[in-house]
Amino acid sequence: ANSGIGKMTALELARRGARVVLACRSRERGEAAAFDLRQESGNNEVIFMALDLASLASVRAFATAFLSSEPRLDILIHNAGISSCGRTHKPFNLMLRVNHIGPFLLTHLLLPRLKTCAPSRVVVVSSAAHRRGRLDFTRLDRPVVGWRQELRAYADSKLANVLFARELATQLEGTGVTCYAAHPGPVNSELFLRHVPGWLRPLLRPLAWLVLRAPRGGAQTPLYCALQEGIEPLSGRYFANCHVEEVSPAARDDRAAHRLWEASKRLAGLGPGEEAEPDEEPQPEDPGAPSSLSRPHSKEPTVSEPHPSPQSSPDLSKVTHRIHVKTEPEP
Repeated sequence: ANSGIGKMTALELARRGARVVLACRSRERGEAAAFDLRQESGNNEVIFMALDLASLASVRAFATAFLSSEPRLDILIHNAGISSCGRTHKPFNLMLRVNHIGPFLLTHLLLPRLKTCAPSRVVVVSSAAHRRGRLDFTRLDRPVVGWRQELRAYADSKLANVLFARELATQLEGTGVTCYAAHPGPVNSELFLRHVPGWLRPLLRPLAWLVLRAPRGGAQTPLYCALQEGIEPLSGRYFANCHVEEVSPAARDDRAAHRLWEASKRLAGLGPGEEAEPDEEPQPEDPGAPSSLSRPHSKEPTVSEPHPSPQSSPDLSKVTHRIHVKTEPEP
């Protein structure tokens, strides 16, 4: 990816011989990042492909281009994220679109390839901010206005990430495709300062350097989820510091996870069991529509997991996969 955690994740994979596809909104920054990674890793199998997660048409175009040019997809890493809508005014929830709906649609479009290449994995980079999330299905896609709503919308989108990984694991059980939500920890990256007022950045940069992790450290848990052997029974779980961590009650609600799944299909323009047409517009969530609430809460499985120390890194020595790493898009 072109900066931060995504770029460090891509670098670690490229150093070990993986073919890495960087999906970035900015062609200039994406091409520059791919060039840097090829130079630093000595691996020429790092390429850029254009993707704007705010545009469902761009997501579909990317998926079409990827499937026509890349015969394998072993690991799909959803690293993209925004923490503010900036000055962009959209008729939908831009935070949810970039942080959840876009990745949701892309995963659906790439699932046939992931299944063909199984065992394969999907990693969704989430955040501890999910603990503050409370999804309101009657307002799921409404535009976000003001910094207070942005804080809430960011937490909600991170909760959506965790619920997505949980439901995806249920949907894909028995296919050989596993998925994980990964919290990178507090990281000193562009995402942290991107939307801070210019006058405040000089004051926050020294503090960020002192108390936040470097991007390389933030990449360790996503890499662990992507590569660590033996964690397949933990599909759908939330990882922090390279081990499973308990999530908030809202993030382990299976009925909410399934309801979000169905709402996300509508917002992504996906019909039951079929892909949306390229020019099809997504349908908004219908507040009056009945939700699928019949599934009982499932009990968290008791599994003996690999549990390294927080400083441990995954074993990347045997990686030969084609990897798709998504970047943090510009606002």
